[in-house]
Amino acid sequence: MAYQSGQKSIFITGGASGLGREVARYFAGKGWFIGIADINDAGMAETAKLLPEGQSSIHRLDVTDRANWKSAVSEFGDITGGTMNVLFNNAGIGEGGPIQEMTDEDIDLMIAINFTGCISGTRACFEMLKNTPDSCVLYTASAAGIYGVADLSVYSATKFAVRGLAESHDLEFNKYGIKSRSLMPGFVDTNIISDVVEGTNQTGKERLEESGVLVSPVSIIGPAAWEAVHGKKIHTPVNKMAKQLAFAARWMPGRLRKQSVELADLGNVLAGAEPKN
Repeated sequence: MAYQSGQKSIFITGGASGLGREVARYFAGKGWFIGIADINDAGMAETAKLLPEGQSSIHRLDVTDRANWKSAVSEFGDITGGTMNVLFNNAGIGEGGPIQEMTDEDIDLMIAINFTGCISGTRACFEMLKNTPDSCVLYTASAAGIYGVADLSVYSATKFAVRGLAESHDLEFNKYGIKSRSLMPGFVDTNIISDVVEGTNQTGKERLEESGVLVSPVSIIGPAAWEAVHGKKIHTPVNKMAKQLAFAARWMPGRLRKQSVELADLGNVLAGAEPKN
């Protein structure tokens, strides 16, 4: 089976693993055609194998390269007849540590992928989204975009920025019939936290759970993305941790600030450091 005229489609960055792969699986199960975009060729092939035959296309994409964005989106449009129901602006990386200890290169790369890459993606896909009725750009923000996290300041700042894109574009794009939404997950069991933490024999997931932090299964992401795309809320907190942060940031900001040491400990856990209290 190949793309069928009128079939709904979603273009997913970071589609080789993690949240992108899971959203690809979920939307394919709803009959959508999936554009898988990433720099990881092997991972994209693995994602495609999980989907019905002929129901996906693979696009090598470095989200920091604007020219690459244009070519990848053009390839996708050649398949879908110039339409795109959803752009899932999902690609991202996470690095922690005190800002004074981070390298210039790490900081620049995180901003380029997590934030500038999203801007480039939305710009590259805008005409296709505009030409598709009831389309949507879906951004992956984070619970770290709800309230700042010490020792994850650059990552957190990029997610605040993505949250701002979602809000601004929902207003800006309304006249074109394009919705703008964001997912704001807490810790989810993906490859970002599956590696062994330097200086330990534990994965990031194991250290988080040992510290009492909820790590949700990746299976929660598909339904959350579906709800975000089809619902009316601009932001969709995903899992208990994100929902609690969203509630506290709105109604109890003072109490949340007093708990900032606990938030800092999450960054320390991922960085392999001991909690500060």
